Amino acid sequence: MTPFTSKRRASRAGILAVCASFALLPLRPARAAVPGITGTSFSLVASADYTTQPDGAAIYSWGYGCDPATTPAFAPFPGTCPQMQLPGPTLIVTEGQLVTVTLRNGLPPAAGNTSIVFPGFQVTTTGGVAGLLTQEAASGGGTVTYSFTATSPGTHAYHSGTQADLQIEMGLFGAIVVLPASPPAGCVKGRFSLAAAAFDNAATCYDREYMFQLSEMDSRIHDAALAQVQACPVGPCPAIVAVTEPYHPNYFLLNGRSMPDDMDTSYAPGYAHQPYNANPHMHPGEKILMRIVGQGRWQHPFHFHGNHARVLARDGNLLVSAIDQVSLAGPLLFTTPTVSGQTQDQIFTWTGKGLNWDVYNHHAGDGSTCTPDAAGYHSVPTDPNYGEWCADHLKPIPVAPPDPTIVAIGQWYGGTPYLGIQSTGAFTGTNEPPGTLNQNPQAGYAYMWHSHNEREITTNDVFPGGIMSMLLIDPPSWFIDETL
Repeated sequence: MTPFTSKRRASRAGILAVCASFALLPLRPARAAVPGITGTSFSLVASADYTTQPDGAAIYSWGYGCDPATTPAFAPFPGTCPQMQLPGPTLIVTEGQLVTVTLRNGLPPAAGNTSIVFPGFQVTTTGGVAGLLTQEAASGGGTVTYSFTATSPGTHAYHSGTQADLQIEMGLFGAIVVLPASPPAGCVKGRFSLAAAAFDNAATCYDREYMFQLSEMDSRIHDAALAQVQACPVGPCPAIVAVTEPYHPNYFLLNGRSMPDDMDTSYAPGYAHQPYNANPHMHPGEKILMRIVGQGRWQHPFHFHGNHARVLARDGNLLVSAIDQVSLAGPLLFTTPTVSGQTQDQIFTWTGKGLNWDVYNHHAGDGSTCTPDAAGYHSVPTDPNYGEWCADHLKPIPVAPPDPTIVAIGQWYGGTPYLGIQSTGAFTGTNEPPGTLNQNPQAGYAYMWHSHNEREITTNDVFPGGIMSMLLIDPPSWFIDETL
C-alpha cells in the first residue's frame, strides 16, 4: 500500500501493454465503477426472467428491479433498470437519510410471497402480510413498504427474507451504498466516484470504486422451480418444493455475470437482466475502493493479483485503532474470504513496486526525476510519474523483451514490459528499432482477479469462466471513461 494521494490526469500520450495474467485476452472497452439508482424513495418489483451465461445457457431466475411505473435517477452515469435484474438495483443513499423501499410482488403465483431484509438497519414496515423475518408482499401483486435511516456509511447487502434457501438462490439480492454525510476535508471526488471518501475519515479517501457481488447458481434448482411455475400458471398454487441440499452450483458469478461477460460494459444491451460488470481499471498510484459483498450460499475466496488490499470496514463498521479511533486498523489481505451476507470495503493500489525495473521506461539524460517521499515514492504531483517507486527509477529491464513478430499484439499486450514511454528516446531492444513501440495507446498491465477456488473459475465446469475478471493498469495519461 502507498501513503501518497493520487491525482487524475487526461491527455494524449500512449502506452504499451504487457499481460501479467498468463493469458492473452482481447480487451473490450469495458469499465465498471459502481452504477446504481439514487434517491431516498425506491419502488422495486420482484419478478422472473432469464439470465444468460457465456456457454449460451439461459437460466430461469428471479430478481428485483425497478417498477416500470417509476423513473429512477441514476449514478454516477445514466443507465437502465429493468423489472428484473441480477443482482438487484444498487441503491445509493446518503448517511442520515430516511430511506423508503416499496416492494411489489410480480413473481409467478407458484413462487408465493416475497420480501426484503436490510441487515444492519432498524427497519419499520407498512402494509404487507406477516412473514417469518419481516412483512412480506403477498403473491398476486401485493406490496409492502420498508423504511429505515441510513445510519452507517459503507457497503451493505439486501436480500429476500422469504424461503431464503430458494429465493436468494433464484437471484433475489442486491447491494446498498451509503455515502458519508460529511466527507473529510482534503479528499477530492473523482468524476465517476460516488463520493470523495468511503467514510467520515480522512484515511478513506479514494480515486475510483468498484463493486464485486460474488454469488453462485445451481441450475438444477432453477430448472425445478421453472417446472413447478409452468405447472401452475394461475393461482392459488402449492408452494414450490425445491431440493436445495446437497448443493451443487455449476455457475459462479461476479455482479450476476461470468467471465468473460463480466468484462463487457455495464448496461450492455446483450445482458438485459445483468446490467453490472466487474472490470476494474486504474492509473498507477490511484486508490481503488473495492466494495465486496458475499451474496451466495458458499464462501468465495476473492483473490486479486498485483498487490494486497487494506480492509477499511466490514458490514459498514470502520476498522480503526482502539487507541486514537482515527488510524486504520484493518488487515492487509491478498485474498478476501467473501462470507455469505458479509460486506467489506477495501482500498487497493498499484505502483509497480517490486517489478525491479523502471516501468515508465525513463532513460539517463532524459530529464526525468524521482524525488522520494518518506515511503519511497515520487512526491511531485505535477509529474507524469507521480507515485513512481524511486528505487527502480532508470533501472533497466532485467530480461530481453520478446520478439514482436512472434507475440500477438493486442490491446492487452504490446510487445514490451513497460507501462509507458515517458522519455523522448524510445526503448531499443534486441529485436525492435527505436521509436516503433507505441503500438497501442490504451493498453496497460493486466492482472487476473478471480476466485481462489479453482472450480469457481469455470462456467458449467468449463475453463475459463466463473468468478474471474481482469484489473487493467492504464497509462497515467489515458482518460478512463467509465461510461463506455
